[in-house]
Amino acid sequence: MVAEDSVVLVGGYGVVGTWLAQLLRERHPDLPLVIAGRRREPAEALARRLGNAEAAVLDVTAPDPLACLSGRPRAVVSLVNDPDDAVLRSAVRDGVAVLDITRWTSRVKSAVLRLSGTPPRAPVLLSSAWMAGLVPRLVAGASERVGGVERVDVGIRFALADQAGPDSVEYMDRLGMAFDITEGGKERQVLPLTDGRRVMFPDGRPTRVFRLDTPEQATLPLVLGARTVSTRLGFDSGTVTWMLAALQQVGLLRLLQHPRLTSVRRALMASSGTGGEAAWVADVEGPRGALRIEVVDPKGQAHLTAVGAVLGTERLLGWDGAPPPTAGVWFPEHDARPEQALAALRGCGVQVRFDEQPRREAA
Repeated sequence: MVAEDSVVLVGGYGVVGTWLAQLLRERHPDLPLVIAGRRREPAEALARRLGNAEAAVLDVTAPDPLACLSGRPRAVVSLVNDPDDAVLRSAVRDGVAVLDITRWTSRVKSAVLRLSGTPPRAPVLLSSAWMAGLVPRLVAGASERVGGVERVDVGIRFALADQAGPDSVEYMDRLGMAFDITEGGKERQVLPLTDGRRVMFPDGRPTRVFRLDTPEQATLPLVLGARTVSTRLGFDSGTVTWMLAALQQVGLLRLLQHPRLTSVRRALMASSGTGGEAAWVADVEGPRGALRIEVVDPKGQAHLTAVGAVLGTERLLGWDGAPPPTAGVWFPEHDARPEQALAALRGCGVQVRFDEQPRREAA
């Protein structure tokens, strides 16, 4: 029987899930955890290692995935793709709080539309912006310093050798698809891997970065009123970055979207899994000035994503110094709790720096 105060980690024995489970155990030793997934063996092994945890076999494609739990948990953290919103619908139907970190922008929008007809009786935190919502969470903190957000430019450096689970490389499936961005308060469509820019990262290494579809480009204008938001990504291998940009330019990435070519697409992003550093920067401009946010995690993107999920879990449960959110749909930039977020990040070994910057001249 699942304890009523437990937190269920759907996909809890995956790459990010394992990091999250370990971080939650370190920060909250008395929190009962349920490690849930399709395979019992790895779930039981991790539960034994953590202590105060149990395993559950859960299929996200089942009509009512949470029915297998034989009890009503306190919250569910979705760490794997929920293609038919089955986990989301199951949790909302039972009045269970949900943190979801796995949705692309279009699926964030579809979840909001799905929930509009059946308002949830518990909070639903859609936190699938970059690194489980770290980008919009820290941008919201910066907005207080610059008097509101007018413009945000995010640059990400992805280490090809970094450890990554299958869900984290599925963005290769979207690199041929146009997406919406907001510029000057107006929406327009762009293609991924276009409009490259050179970004200097905290270690002094310049990296060419290109457009990428990420949810904060939709939510920051909605929640914080930002008039221009762009997110761009580059790889620590300039050769790979330019190869993908060239494939986009000649139209081959669109052709590679055929389902039969899935393995070919994902082979372009093959990782050795030996480890790499995660790094991103965000230039935030507002009426009172400009700031640069610099974030580096020597333990890599999976660990940094898990830290973002820890912040989301603590916000969902009201363990970050403020009451939990009320029933409804929320994003990370709502009540971001910047001081608590910075303390948690640094406590997890993540390097975070805020630097005042000169405002760019108007075009």
